[in-house]
Order: sequence, then structure tokens, then C-alpha cells
Amino acid sequence: MKKMNVWAVALLSLVATVSSVQAQDTLDKVKASGTFVLGHRDASIPFSYYDDKQQPIGYSVDLCLKIVEAIKKNLNMPNLKVQYQLVTSANRIPLLANGTVDIECGSTTNNADRQKQVAYAPTTFVTANRIVYKKGTGVAKLADLKGKTLVSTAGTTNIKQVTELNAAQNLGINIVSANGHSEAFLMVETGRAAAFAMDDILLAGLVASSKNPAEFEISSEALSTEPYGIMIRKDDAKFKALVDSAVKDLMSSGAINAIYSQWFLKAIPPKNINLNIPMASNLKKVIAKPTDSPDPKAYE
Repeated sequence: MKKMNVWAVALLSLVATVSSVQAQDTLDKVKASGTFVLGHRDASIPFSYYDDKQQPIGYSVDLCLKIVEAIKKNLNMPNLKVQYQLVTSANRIPLLANGTVDIECGSTTNNADRQKQVAYAPTTFVTANRIVYKKGTGVAKLADLKGKTLVSTAGTTNIKQVTELNAAQNLGINIVSANGHSEAFLMVETGRAAAFAMDDILLAGLVASSKNPAEFEISSEALSTEPYGIMIRKDDAKFKALVDSAVKDLMSSGAINAIYSQWFLKAIPPKNINLNIPMASNLKKVIAKPTDSPDPKAYE
């Protein structure tokens, strides 16, 4: 009986510890550990990817590092350690929710379904779901892929959307998933897929970085509007307020314009490609009036 009581006490202690961790907000967690964990991608050019030294860089990474500066100031921790954690399309939300990472700095669409699981900072980019394909293959839009293979990245809104369109319109497309954007694009390069469905800005980065950019074309047909936002844990009002304030400060001060120019209008590492993509009117609208709305109509 005494042994049973010992185990019961241990179990209750464990439950209490877990509950305490779950109740602890992000700023308390960071202050206690002395470390802020930044989730990043490996091939989401130019938002979050590896340079030639396997260091995370990109537009979203730079924005997140500005948020880190605000956290350091808020906590009075100038020596706060930043730890980088690679995440994928499939595991980025679970790793954020379970506390493995404190913020996700990638190319993540903000939509109503995801807002049931996580929260977002104000939108920092607006893109659209399109397809990339090789020129001269008879492909120009989604309907042209009847009987052909379309690839998209697992865990993305893109693969969900094309799957739904394929079923609703009876398009007869063979849709397969890849573990990452680079793998999906390689399938088009090598002829294993006729097209790759993904956000147009990410497709532009992959095409520009390819061996023969002139070989590819991105569809003029847009399948959706995709607002990107930096993800944080849900129901952490204090941390969200700090993150939102940091992003809004970048917007109101104009600092975000310089960061945008660095990644979209200048040569970027590691291949010194220039995407040469001027800021779109819908992003200018968001910068003038920040929003974390998941509604695509808010970005028209």
C-alpha cells in the first residue's frame, strides 16, 4: 500500500509539473531558460533558408531577429541566447504548440483553420498558389494536368487546395506529396512530375536558383491568395502583444521596407540571384494598416 502511495504521489507530481509548464507563458519560459528558440525552414527562399554555411537566413528570419531585440529589451536580457531549430511544413505547428520552438519564421500561410491551433503576428507578405512547369509541355493551368502528376509539399495549404479542386472539378490529376520544396521542384526538373503547386514567390525562388531558369514557367492562373505570418503559440496574449508591437513598429517606421528590399530587390546568397520582385500593392496596404486576418478578402 505504501508503494502504491509513493507511485501515486510521483504521478501527481509529474502531472503538476506538466501543468505548470503548459500554463507558463512564452516570456516566462524564455526568462527561465535564458534561450529563445527560433523555428526556421531550410529551402523557403527568400524567407527562411540555409546559406552556404548552413546558417538560417532570409526575410522572415530577419523579421524574427527584430522581434528578438524587442524580447531582449522587454525582459532586460541583452545576452538572451537565440537557438535555431529546423522545422518542416508537416511539423512546424506541432513543434510550436508543444513548446519545442517559441516562434516560427518561415513562409506559413495564415488561415482560419490554422488559427484554431496557433496565433499569427500581423501579415508580412502576400502571395498566391500557382503551379510551375517546364515550357513546351502543354501545361499552363491546373486543368491541363488531367492524367498527369502534380506534386506539392506535404503539410501545406497548397496540397490541400489542389486536392480539393481536383475532386470538385473531376480533373483526373495524380497528386503526390514531397517532403520539402526542393524535393518537389526536383521532381519537375527530372520529369517525375508535370508541375509543382506552391506559393508563387517560393516557386520564383526555386526557378531562379535552378540550373536552367529559362526552362520553367509559373502559371498566370492564381488558385488562391496566401497571407504569410510569423507563427506563435495560441492563447498567449502577453507574448502576442509584444510580437505584434515589434512588427507594427517595423511597419510604421519604414524599417520593413529596407528588409524587403534586401531580400526581394537585391542579390541574395548563396548564388547572388536577384528575384527583382517589387512590393505588391496588397502588402503595401497591410504595412499601412497591419492585420492578422486569415480572410483572403482582407488582402484584395
